[in-house]
Amino acid sequence: MRRRRSLSKVTDDAPTHDELLELVGAAGRVADHSELKPWRLIELRGDDRLTLGRAINKALGEKGASSKPLRAPLLIAVVASYRKSEKVPHWEQQVVASGVAHALSLLLDEAGWGVIWRTGHYTRAKAVAKAHGLKKNERLLGWLYVGGRPERSREGRDKVIDAQQFVSRMPAPKKPIT
Repeated sequence: MRRRRSLSKVTDDAPTHDELLELVGAAGRVADHSELKPWRLIELRGDDRLTLGRAINKALGEKGASSKPLRAPLLIAVVASYRKSEKVPHWEQQVVASGVAHALSLLLDEAGWGVIWRTGHYTRAKAVAKAHGLKKNERLLGWLYVGGRPERSREGRDKVIDAQQFVSRMPAPKKPIT
């Protein structure tokens, strides 16, 4: 994890469907209150990316197809698929879906693939939801763009986060707790 970074440029290589399934099987083990599995992933390859490009442009009020989905040979749409639950609110279910996507991005990186999670305001557009076949209880969270890792991308991966800036203690109570 210390060496992971998002790669906006990848090669035309991509994991196979079977390789992807193996990684998703591991990523799906994230913490999941009540084991609702409130997520699903949609694999986009080949012409699926053109279909998405047309939906993005439709959402933007433009003609033709956006070239954005062509930036990687494999896109993985991350979908929060909300389940009915008295105990687990939608926001928590969305966190699980995000956790699966993050875990999958780490596993892809570890397996040697280039990956970046992309979003945009059009993730909420009707045309884009329709292109993905989303149901009323689902929300698109974005896409993992996946491809081969260019040789030059292996440089400069040693950035360290200064954890002290992000970790604090709980403030002391203003009145003694009795």
